[in-house]
Amino acid sequence: MTVAHLSNGGVSIVLGSDDAGIPFVAHWGAGLGDLDDDALAALVAARRPGVARSSYDVPRATGLVPDGTRGFAGTPALEGHRVGGDSAAAAPSLVEWQTSVGDSALTCTSSDAEAGWDVMVQLALDDGGLLHTRTSVTNAADGDLHLTSVLSALPVGAHATELLDLTGRWCKERAPQRHPWVQGTHRRDARHGRTGHDATLLLVSGTPGFDFASGEVWAVHTAWSGNHTTYAERTPEGDCLLGGGELLTAGEVVLAPGETYRSPWLLGSWSPAGLDPLSHRFHAHLRAVAPRERTDRPVIANTWEAVYFDQSLERLTELADVAASVGVERFVLDDGWFLGRRDDTSALGDWRVDPTIWPDGLGPLVQHVTGRGMEFGLWVEPEMVNLDSEVAREHPERVLRGRAGLPPEWRHQQVLDLQDDDAFADVRDALLALLDGLDISYLKWDHNRDLTDATHAGRPAVHGQTLAAYRLLDELRDAHPALEIESCSSGGARVDAEVLTRTDRIWPSDTIDPLERQHLQRWTSLLVPPELMGSHVGGPTSHTTGRTHALRYRAATALLYSFGIEWDMTQLDEAGLAELRSWIDLHKRVRPLIASGSLVHPDHPDPAVVVTGVVADDRSEAWYVVASVAQTETQHPAPLRLTGLDPALTYDLTEELPPSGGGADLTGSWSASGVGLAGHVLARVGVALPVLAPEEARVLRAVARPAASRP
Repeated sequence: MTVAHLSNGGVSIVLGSDDAGIPFVAHWGAGLGDLDDDALAALVAARRPGVARSSYDVPRATGLVPDGTRGFAGTPALEGHRVGGDSAAAAPSLVEWQTSVGDSALTCTSSDAEAGWDVMVQLALDDGGLLHTRTSVTNAADGDLHLTSVLSALPVGAHATELLDLTGRWCKERAPQRHPWVQGTHRRDARHGRTGHDATLLLVSGTPGFDFASGEVWAVHTAWSGNHTTYAERTPEGDCLLGGGELLTAGEVVLAPGETYRSPWLLGSWSPAGLDPLSHRFHAHLRAVAPRERTDRPVIANTWEAVYFDQSLERLTELADVAASVGVERFVLDDGWFLGRRDDTSALGDWRVDPTIWPDGLGPLVQHVTGRGMEFGLWVEPEMVNLDSEVAREHPERVLRGRAGLPPEWRHQQVLDLQDDDAFADVRDALLALLDGLDISYLKWDHNRDLTDATHAGRPAVHGQTLAAYRLLDELRDAHPALEIESCSSGGARVDAEVLTRTDRIWPSDTIDPLERQHLQRWTSLLVPPELMGSHVGGPTSHTTGRTHALRYRAATALLYSFGIEWDMTQLDEAGLAELRSWIDLHKRVRPLIASGSLVHPDHPDPAVVVTGVVADDRSEAWYVVASVAQTETQHPAPLRLTGLDPALTYDLTEELPPSGGGADLTGSWSASGVGLAGHVLARVGVALPVLAPEEARVLRAVARPAASRP
């Protein structure tokens, strides 16, 4: 019997084998410590299933690769068919396995000579306890192997009977939905050709009533930027599986003899104490694989909601001067700078500076921005094209389509076929010319439509288009290693762990309405660490919703993320600029913790109160933003319990930038005794909140006292 035990980051995964030698996951969850071979064998034996009446005559465990030829009646991991060759078998039957165990990783391989499939499954636990798994398939016979499904699935505790996934739409991404497990399959397919506004970043299974700080939870994420699926499945045999992989269309991936397909990574996280520790494992992974380590993410000024398409050197240099005066460190020129671009109906794809708007090119603006001590960034959308553009008129064959007629337009644009070698080379070279000729530190990379009815060379095109987009990002970064790139896709429609291996920041939504942002940032952070998530201070009235909010609410909402401004600051008076500057200064004080600390979400009994915090790695300091998103249920909100602190330390709690001209400064009431509050008291008892008006925010800071000053 094969037994393997991987342990890392407080997590264990135990692989056993059934009577037929089929490997299966006997445990994924709490770290089990050092177990000898006898103890591991006993654990696997204890998971041996019985033989049900009117069923197969031998005990069967659901294998590492759920296999219909072995009687598994749920979602099969591997499906395909062969065209040509001598094999008559369609799906593989994988019986004889070899297992190789390394340092916190193992590889299982098997072959079905009759069907012509060679299969390899990789499992690894990283130092943070995040589980990585993927499956590779090689065509080991004559004829072409057409793949239709290559999925990975992981078992979770049967006592985790509640599911959480996310959905949404443009400007309301990552809306949570909770429901019990049911018999059968709860499947979330994303067929947008990109991750999608409605994609569930994580699919979570947990004990009933789990929240951010309590409950045992498991979650998976499919790390892929194209079509994909994520599912939860409970079978009549009692299996509880979370799985996922790329969503393939018939004919999309065809393996010639000897060719190999590698599935996207399925990332799995476990926590004994709610969603926050679960998300910390994802955060540690994404911080480790980010293209570059940068503790202090620059404060950004983006020009979109400041000037829209109304660009001129005079107006933008004035805006840059004001931006520099309040502490902005990166100035990003958004849509409207390139050839013939006066609105969003034309010119997309013609990546040359418009000489009518910029007779001397962008050089004077770039020099002005960098001369004020800021970096310069530029908006691009390389994967898309307007039909009213030079490239579409000269090369109509480069517009991605599935038939003679074009797909329906979306925001007046179509998709550029990046699998066309000439189209790829032209867009790459145009971007390199910009990067070679100008001091550009940052690209805001947009992707503003779904891929609809898309084929290339007679095959469905999403798989190849996704790989081509990755290659384009890789080649630009190889040529300019210091370049930073933001993944924007009409806001938050391309947010996944794979694109974040190539980009430095995501734009989670096109809305910067702080009320909407309180929710969508909270749930996006299940996967994305805060320093990789852009959050901007917009104008008083939101461009997307029409709501009006005070600067305090807008700035506090952006405080604990990659901070930016998207607002015509030239219209502010000195008092307004001073207030904005104070918030930028406050962000710069806290941002070293944002990139290195732990993001926490203290649960509050009143749904009108949303709390977000960041705690230093050594728990010596923490910052919390307390925001109301509606009328509180009671006049005096319930006490705020602050999670993430060291229970043995004593903390001084203060309010930063308390309201002026109204509202209570609670610093005095919290520290009236001069004693401070123990971490376990703050977590279990909490502190009083002020009376909060709807859509109001406060910023709190907890600092641990030195050992000598503790009572």
